[in-house]
Amino acid sequence: MNAMSSDPPASLVPQVKRAIVIGASSGIGAALGRELVAQGYQVALLARRVDRLESLAAELNAGAFAPRALPIAHDVADVSAIPALMEQCCQELGGCDVVVYATGILRVPDEGTWDTAADLEQIQINVDGAVAWLNEAASLFARLGTGTIVGISSIAGERGRRRAPVYGATKAFLTHYLEALRNQLSSQGVRVVTIKPGYVESEMTAGMGNLLWLISAEEAARRIVAAIDGGPETLYVPRRWGLVSAVLHCTPSEIFRHLSV
Repeated sequence: MNAMSSDPPASLVPQVKRAIVIGASSGIGAALGRELVAQGYQVALLARRVDRLESLAAELNAGAFAPRALPIAHDVADVSAIPALMEQCCQELGGCDVVVYATGILRVPDEGTWDTAADLEQIQINVDGAVAWLNEAASLFARLGTGTIVGISSIAGERGRRRAPVYGATKAFLTHYLEALRNQLSSQGVRVVTIKPGYVESEMTAGMGNLLWLISAEEAARRIVAAIDGGPETLYVPRRWGLVSAVLHCTPSEIFRHLSV
């Protein structure tokens, strides 16, 4: 008589999901890495600051039977490296189900000054890097007929604010681009989620004083990960910013230009 196998049927073995998080060394990106691992994902963590990245991966892999977080050094300004990095991530993870672009920089110029170098740097990181990475994700998921793309935009992209005009413009671009990707890919089984946070505790918001509805990066990450599998394809974090957005879009330019927002 043959001994019965003690292994469960393949259909009963939980399917491990794989995610790539670009911009995972701090802020929302690092919090997303922690939350995704907590939800059972295997995650490739990409960022420029290698020391922080490796520290986060060591934290997430501590006590694990097998590594759950894979640190990969990457500067998103190097767009030529992205196709090979996408292939590397998929090979080392054994596939990919989710790609999150969480990289972004904010430069707030002094009133009445314009800094072209700083502005172009924001465009390079917030726009060029996002397009290069998410085009790769779109190509992969379209071939697979499944997958989720998540882009971290911002409430700052809703209108042309007096402060940080280029940062807001980059987020407006990202929102528009993600909507276009969604329209292209929805019939191919690919989900595209646009995240529009308000103020989140991070290095970016440090020193800004009292900020309206400030939430932790961890709380933002929980809401974002919950949106990956379902819910609205455009998510304000927290949701009350959606009402603010509606008001902003109804405000005439002649009035909006005088508001200190």
